[in-house]
Amino acid sequence: MEINKGTRHTKIIGDLGEHLVCNWLSRSGWEVVLVDHTGIDIIAYHRKSEKRIGITVKSRTRTAGTEKDTVNIFKTKKDDRRKVLQACEYFACEPWIAIYVEKSDSADLFLTSLKNYDEKYQLNVDKAIEDWKMGEKYLQKYALDSNIHYLRLKVESHNWDW
Repeated sequence: MEINKGTRHTKIIGDLGEHLVCNWLSRSGWEVVLVDHTGIDIIAYHRKSEKRIGITVKSRTRTAGTEKDTVNIFKTKKDDRRKVLQACEYFACEPWIAIYVEKSDSADLFLTSLKNYDEKYQLNVDKAIEDWKMGEKYLQKYALDSNIHYLRLKVESHNWDW
């Protein structure tokens, strides 16, 4: 199905990504709350492990030809990384990142700790923008990384052409 974005699509896809992360955490035994705080979008608490995480969610829609484009996570000029770390300090939680990318026939959701990202995927600390790679090589790496919680959702539509 071809993607033709509406004028509010950026807001809608952002909300969808946040709610999707909340849903999958909740159905995995986490207590989850959406928060409107600079730096993080979700706070989640796992009763069994007593782990508390603060999650920043980045959601994107990729149209035909842009499926392999990276997702910007942190912009140095905007001090995004510091904002996440500061919010997690305030709420006594471990910093995590979630990336949700939808394409015409599928969607990928990745969830990992900031520590795991830094150790394995942050290639250049001096970059103006830290990103999440979406090329096939990286998708395979993410799928094999036991520290990345990874969902692939298939999209199948019927009678949805307008």
